[in-house]
Amino acid sequence: MLTVVLAGLRARWASFLGGFTALALGVGLVAVMGLGLSATVRAPERAPERFASSPVVVQGQDRIALVVRRGPETRVVTAPLDRPQPVDDELLRDLRARWTVTTSGPVPSAGPDAVGVDAPAAEVRALVGDRARVLTGAERRAVDPEAARDARALVTLNALLGTAGGVTAFVSVFVVASTFAFAVALRRREYGLLRMAGATPGQVRRMLLAEATGVGLAASATGCLLGSWGAPRLARALVDGGVAPSWFTIDPGAAAWPYHVAFWTGVTVALAGALAASRRAGRVGPTAALREADVDTDVLPRGRALLGAGLLLAGVGLTVWTGVTEPAELLKRKTYTTQPMLLISGVALLSPLLVRPVARAVRLRGATGMLVRENSAAAVRRTAAVAAPVLVTVALAGTLLGSAATVTAAKAAEARQQTTAAYVTTPGQEVPRSAPSPSPSPSPSPSHPSSPSPSHPSPPSHSSPPSPSHPSPPSARPSGAATGATSVFVREGAEALVKYGARAVADPAAWASYARLPVVAGDPRKLDDGSIVVNEEFERRTVGETVEVWRADGRGPVRLRVVAVLAKGTGDNGPYVTWANAPGARVDRIDSDRPVPLPGGTVRTADAWAAATHPSTTPQTRLGLLLVLGIALLYTVIALANTLLMATSVRGPELTALRLAGATRAQVLRVVAGESVLATAIGTVLGLAVTALFLGALGAGLAALSAPAALTVPWGPLAAAAGLCAAVATTATVLPAWRLTR
Repeated sequence: MLTVVLAGLRARWASFLGGFTALALGVGLVAVMGLGLSATVRAPERAPERFASSPVVVQGQDRIALVVRRGPETRVVTAPLDRPQPVDDELLRDLRARWTVTTSGPVPSAGPDAVGVDAPAAEVRALVGDRARVLTGAERRAVDPEAARDARALVTLNALLGTAGGVTAFVSVFVVASTFAFAVALRRREYGLLRMAGATPGQVRRMLLAEATGVGLAASATGCLLGSWGAPRLARALVDGGVAPSWFTIDPGAAAWPYHVAFWTGVTVALAGALAASRRAGRVGPTAALREADVDTDVLPRGRALLGAGLLLAGVGLTVWTGVTEPAELLKRKTYTTQPMLLISGVALLSPLLVRPVARAVRLRGATGMLVRENSAAAVRRTAAVAAPVLVTVALAGTLLGSAATVTAAKAAEARQQTTAAYVTTPGQEVPRSAPSPSPSPSPSPSHPSSPSPSHPSPPSHSSPPSPSHPSPPSARPSGAATGATSVFVREGAEALVKYGARAVADPAAWASYARLPVVAGDPRKLDDGSIVVNEEFERRTVGETVEVWRADGRGPVRLRVVAVLAKGTGDNGPYVTWANAPGARVDRIDSDRPVPLPGGTVRTADAWAAATHPSTTPQTRLGLLLVLGIALLYTVIALANTLLMATSVRGPELTALRLAGATRAQVLRVVAGESVLATAIGTVLGLAVTALFLGALGAGLAALSAPAALTVPWGPLAAAAGLCAAVATTATVLPAWRLTR
């Protein structure tokens, strides 16, 4: 058996070359992504900058903590604040009375967010207690201005590398499985001869699996070497593209687990891809050695048909279910990256069933056109093997780029629709709030009492309200409606503490005159210091009902009356509160009927503002999508070249018969080129069908959210991907056909 396997690998090395290359690249990419993920998790400790000379840093609390009771048990739930609370005056006095205290960076009116202390850490902790955070060593980096930005970049990088790794595994399994399946179809006569010589079905299956194991081991080892070479280069590309922080690097020797994962994934993919093909090879009977017909029969085995139908139904069902129950999930990147893969897999597995009717429906003129159509319909396996990888690439490009562009366009259209202002001013620096300083919470009353209720206890807050020593900025009310970003925290259910990004309104009357919101119930014009405008995501969203809210600095709870409920939209529809319930907020937008010039600010028309603040895609998003689609396109090129080189190399008798029938060499080459173009076109049509299905579901989801459904189809990238596939397919067909017809 081993001798036969080795002889087969030597004799048919060209037919294994495509699978080997695809698998090696897949293993290399998985290794690169694993090394990148390892580098994000084990990011090097960077030296503190802001308080580099202070051994201890005292920072205001940066999380809200609530004690909740569930029966006899109590637990603490937390959520991050927008910004750390200031270190209060009493704690500062205690620290300064004992040690040297330093400040660094701008100090807000309410007090510094952190101070450096030259003292032993244990003594500082004993003095501070739970009034603030005490940071030492590398933890001091948390108060540096770049720390939060670097943390967000690493989270984005994690998502990007994880998505790229998932797409790599998905496409590599598909390509390797298709390669082995098509190779088995081409070797039916060989397996028939082996059966005629006495080989059992089990021996034929074991031979094919042994070949796959050999290819898998060699390709996996090669892929690990490629991964170690490519990881540092990927890090440089991510830094240059602005996706990763400038200090980010990948050390190929820092971790061993990515190589183990990549290597054994490659071997598993090779065996999994060959398993289904080996079963078909074992069923080949001795009479197959005598067959000469080129018409494919039994092109869709029962197992493949059931799996394809199951995946297609699961993809359609999951997409419809998500659109009906949680339409907002369709707008998230993880949804429109993963859910289309079910649809793509289902259609690709069923492609042999779809190829023949589509090919028959094509009307091509002349004898050449007739041969192209009939050959494509007769050689279903070859046509499907070409169409399937094209389908994968076109569908991925359509769903990924189309969904991202559609969501962004919907956000821009929604933002533009929600203001009647002619101009929008965005300050270039912090603008003093245009309302009086936050006043104490409204006095308790039946409508909105502000005292904590016994069923919702809260630990004491250590941030103090504005005092004479830290006065609020003077009021400087600009004309128009001034708003700013803030947050509110709401208890939902028994144990959940949910943070909502909110907008703070300086002048409710001016704001209401410009706002054009998707109101479901109530009246936003009634917003005041004792009320709130919520959206349909809130658990308590009945007009007149009270909502218990903690403010952006963690203080609360304060009970606010719901005066209006907004549709969910794309995720930016409220909630809205007044400035009295938004401590620390700063004006970041002014809507007006005429330009409102501010020092360092930018004045745009409302249309220009919407276009500037909601661009089609950010450079980071574009780089991530191009990385994912580049992987798919690379695999498609490999699959097309390998499949057509194998298929055309065994068509010598057929092409010779055409020449003997009177066809010229140019006519023969036009026939084979036309077959490749037709197969590519079929794959493109199927990919567009998947794209239309998912984008249609996305549009329905936007409509259900009362958001503008501005569907965007990326025709340019789709045409480029289809054109490249057609060029590669034609070249991989014409070159061997030209050699065979000499």
